[in-house]
Amino acid sequence: MSDIAERYVRLAHAIDAHSEGFIDGYGGPQDWAVRETRDPQALRDEAQALLADVAGVPEPGRRAWLDVQVRAMHTMTRLLSGEAIPYADEVRGLYDIEPRRADLGALDAALAELDATLPGIGPLPAREEALRARLAVPRGEILRVAQPILAELRARVTERFGLPQGEDFSIELVTDRPWSGYNWPLGNLRSRIDINTDLPVLLPALPDLMAHEGYPGHHTEHATKEARLVRERGWVEHGIQLINAPECVVSEGIAVNALRAVMTREELEAWLTGDLAALAGVDPEDIRTFLTASHVKKALGGVSGEAAMRLHADGATEAEVLDFLRTYALASDARAAQSLRFIQNPNFRAYIFTYSVGGDLVGAELDRGGADAYARLLREPVTPGQLRA
Repeated sequence: MSDIAERYVRLAHAIDAHSEGFIDGYGGPQDWAVRETRDPQALRDEAQALLADVAGVPEPGRRAWLDVQVRAMHTMTRLLSGEAIPYADEVRGLYDIEPRRADLGALDAALAELDATLPGIGPLPAREEALRARLAVPRGEILRVAQPILAELRARVTERFGLPQGEDFSIELVTDRPWSGYNWPLGNLRSRIDINTDLPVLLPALPDLMAHEGYPGHHTEHATKEARLVRERGWVEHGIQLINAPECVVSEGIAVNALRAVMTREELEAWLTGDLAALAGVDPEDIRTFLTASHVKKALGGVSGEAAMRLHADGATEAEVLDFLRTYALASDARAAQSLRFIQNPNFRAYIFTYSVGGDLVGAELDRGGADAYARLLREPVTPGQLRA
């Protein structure tokens, strides 16, 4: 079994040569990182052979995780070979989850509740945009405001879950990206967090963003698994992160629930309306309104997935999808365009479901097991299927 990890890493790099961005991060042996374009059919055969050999991996947890990961790689090679795979099957094949359709009745009910929550009169999107504008942190102030947030989150994560010695990350402000924030795993227990400033960065969203990308979200998970799985157990396959694979469902589920794992809703509201509001010069009442509206908007969590299904499965036009996003995501023209750009991106067109499905799977795990369950997800390889069981 000594060559399983090497074959896995080499196959990932060969796929990335065809589909740039398939590898999200890599910190393993550099002589395995051969990124050369090879025949997709040969890669498909290689994935099939690797899948057969994974069945012989003796450790059950390692074997189950590799099995679903390599199945996703096999799906990627089918796509690279030109096979026409229906969109829903693409989601299933890459992420081991079912794509979800939204209940329009539930969405309409959530909009009606929001209508009673948001201040002002007139169209809902305009009223929400007015509130968001009052909560925006100036670009030059984002890193200053983020520092005490990160310090508090890191202290809580250290106390509750522990952090590997030497972990660290940097933060950069970027533009012209399809996402709001991103964690790039760099290896050696380090990563880089990018914050996209194409759209305003809101104070009430900053703790969740820092938890999602940093503590105890993506950075914490990657650093912890590198320390425990790669360095201690020698499972070098965990030194590479793939963007189109089931690991992302669990990873996004961890990140979506990251703030909840270290802070109650009451603690968050007190923090935001107290010290952080004073630090950023924001009206606490606007924050309270935003938090109430955000709680209601959880019922709109399936909007992006529904938009992707309409675009890729139903054949809706871009104009129709933009109109849907403006209506049900309460998105301005700029935010609707950014959402459309995300679900049109080849690497993210099926990825959109990892947030909602992964968030629900990990959320249910936290409901059952609390901090101990979250700690296990940070430290051990877990598949979406294992969370569904």
